[in-house]
Amino acid sequence: MTSDSQLTQCMRAADAARYLALSSSTLAKMRLRGDGPPFIKAGPRAVAYRRADLDSWLEGRIRRSTSDRGTRGAL
Repeated sequence: MTSDSQLTQCMRAADAARYLALSSSTLAKMRLRGDGPPFIKAGPRAVAYRRADLDSWLEGRIRRSTSDRGTRGAL
């Protein structure tokens, strides 16, 4: 169940792209490939992101070196 405070922390795709320092088109491509942050499909064309999901996704991408592939790349 989603709390009211989580819903107020939602942002549109363009705002989420700015928050992540990505272009809107890059974020859209990531949605298509399934390798971006979790998103909410609010309507036929409406996409939203929760700030907590964006922060969690960013945390999972932290690396210590350029050769560090993280857990996803180890498969």
